[in-house]
Amino acid sequence: MKKFGLIGYPLVHSFSKQYYTEKFEKLGLPDYSYELFPLQTLSEFPQLLKDEPKLCGLNVTIPHKIGILYYLDWVSPEAKVVNAVNCIKIIKKDPLEDLFSGECSLEPIRLHGYNTDVYGFEESLKPLLKKSYTRALVLGNGGAARAVLYVLKKLNIEYTVVSRKASHIQLPYEEITKEIIQKHSIIINTTPVGTYPNDKECLNIPYEYIGKQHLLYDLIYNPEETEFLKRGRLNGAVTKNGKEMLVLQAEKNWEIWEG
Repeated sequence: MKKFGLIGYPLVHSFSKQYYTEKFEKLGLPDYSYELFPLQTLSEFPQLLKDEPKLCGLNVTIPHKIGILYYLDWVSPEAKVVNAVNCIKIIKKDPLEDLFSGECSLEPIRLHGYNTDVYGFEESLKPLLKKSYTRALVLGNGGAARAVLYVLKKLNIEYTVVSRKASHIQLPYEEITKEIIQKHSIIINTTPVGTYPNDKECLNIPYEYIGKQHLLYDLIYNPEETEFLKRGRLNGAVTKNGKEMLVLQAEKNWEIWEG
């Protein structure tokens, strides 16, 4: 029996559970399962590992992508740079191997952290890019935003971060002007604002200045078209939701867990 799952809070709707459950069925793996583990705080994480000894891998979502780093034994180079993890591989330790390797830890498992959001976002964004897309406006500064910024930097796309609090490295929403919208041809929502069931909500930016020269990308996948994307589409912008990104990162997770 192998068990996988998702930690975060709240977990109202999970793409991952449906995706992996269907995947296990297609692959003929009746002993594999994927469960949801809503953890309000990460202080509950060690107990979860004790209660679920069959766990082999976990996905991590809001709000734990950054805090989970504290609990990991090893973090991939990419996740270290991003400083956020969304995929954990749980490795059962062999006491004899530990003895010969000189490792003295009494813990029965090792936790390896990865960031597959980077892969999923990059591969889903690249087909949409045009030469005119040279600057991006990134809405939000949480764990998901870190993966987005990593990819933008890798692709040599300049960016400006927008958040509720102003600082020397980010703008507050109320300071987004017509000039800023026109200067940034890509606008990316990395926040949960607009997620079902609050799908009528959207971030307060001047949508009237968005046009056909813009690409709007929303990491949200439920609903399929958020209010953010709808307003962009009605003004002629190219739009994309986070569904493909999730599928790509889910396959990368599977590769890590089974590798």
